[in-house]
Amino acid sequence: MAVTSMANSSIRDFQKFNAMSPITNGILFSVDYLVVAGGGGGGAEHGSGAGAGGYRSNVTGEDSGGGASAESALLIPAGTYTVTVGAGGVGGTSGNDNATNGSDSVFHSISSVGGGRGARQIFAGNSGGSGGASSAVGTVSQGFAAGAGAGAAVTRAGGGGGGAGVAGGNASAPTGGNGGNGVASSISGSSVTRAGGGGGGAYSGNTPGTGGAGGGGAGSNNGAAGNDGTVNTGGGGGGGANAAAGGGGGSGVVIFALPVQASVTFSGGVTQTSAVVGVNKVYTVTAAGPTDTVTIG
Repeated sequence: MAVTSMANSSIRDFQKFNAMSPITNGILFSVDYLVVAGGGGGGAEHGSGAGAGGYRSNVTGEDSGGGASAESALLIPAGTYTVTVGAGGVGGTSGNDNATNGSDSVFHSISSVGGGRGARQIFAGNSGGSGGASSAVGTVSQGFAAGAGAGAAVTRAGGGGGGAGVAGGNASAPTGGNGGNGVASSISGSSVTRAGGGGGGAYSGNTPGTGGAGGGGAGSNNGAAGNDGTVNTGGGGGGGANAAAGGGGGSGVVIFALPVQASVTFSGGVTQTSAVVGVNKVYTVTAAGPTDTVTIG
């Protein structure tokens, strides 16, 4: 009888565990997320600063980009999902209007748009998560528009790239426009600002624009290349000075938080760290390609 009782107890325990399994019982996991795309590359030749990568968040009490409130709660079942960290765009080269937009970042169904590229001199930049100057628009609920370039010949200066939290500043020839500021989040346990726009470049002897708070690269003068956006912030690249290249955009980041009980594994191409914050475990993904995944169970 004792052996039979133990066996029945073991069976009951297994049945109880199986009923609690997220796979067999259809449990949904509540996920907080912050998804920032790669920033755009800055324009060459006293060019415009680039836009920050698109910024999306559903953390309660915080903001998404473009002046939007936090997005809706996300409940997902156990399964395997895409995770991609967008690369920063390439800065333009002297004599060319060839800077590139940043690349998109993705987590589950959440996709943030890469930042708009800056432009050579005072030409128009591209739209994106946040806009690259001049006056290019950002994506709704992800980022703000860029500022306009101004001036002619040696007074020419680039506008500032849009940030996730503030629009880029207009150039006031011969001074470059400042990059727009990003948005702060405490999803990882402390407040960090990300997705600042790049500052506009200026001609030698004139004043370039500053990079926006949150990793935006400053513009340059005196023949120097624009400054790069900060890695894993989605900051836009700064505009280059006369006959100089624009700065590269900063890569994006994907951060998400799950209850500590959840099982999480990543595919081989993912670079990530994790930390327990309150009742959640927070995963910060700093590199992941378009075919990489996360499995939650």
